Amino acid sequence: MDYVSYIRAMVGTNKIIMNAAACIIPDGENRILLQLRGDDHFWSLPGGIMELGETLEDTCRREVHEETGLLVDLIQDLGPFINPSKEWPNGDQAQIICQVYVGRIKDGELTIDGVETLDLKYFAYEDLPPIDAVDHRKAIDSYYGQTD
Repeated sequence: MDYVSYIRAMVGTNKIIMNAAACIIPDGENRILLQLRGDDHFWSLPGGIMELGETLEDTCRREVHEETGLLVDLIQDLGPFINPSKEWPNGDQAQIICQVYVGRIKDGELTIDGVETLDLKYFAYEDLPPIDAVDHRKAIDSYYGQTD
């Protein structure tokens, strides 16, 4: 049983604090890779929730590989970004503390599994689709120098 399932078995859908990691993966044209997620059907950075025994870096690399098929080197730590109020379609609620990194592809091929990932595309900043996860949106804005 994964960590989220373990915790949810005890607390149900009540709001909890969750640690996560995500990755901004740029291409050579100043675009970034986004994932259309299977769980909430929103575009976001590749990433996910930390499992017991992992570091944030481990979480980031594992989630990127699971969701995109890519292996990445983490080349920059952008810092933590907070989503104070995430709710999934099943009713689960959380405050997410997401550590966001910039990654460089070292191996692998983009892979869409049709379950966790429904689509993968590179987007320029001015062409970004709506991003539901406020922590991811803040990280993307920070990456492109668009912070308040």
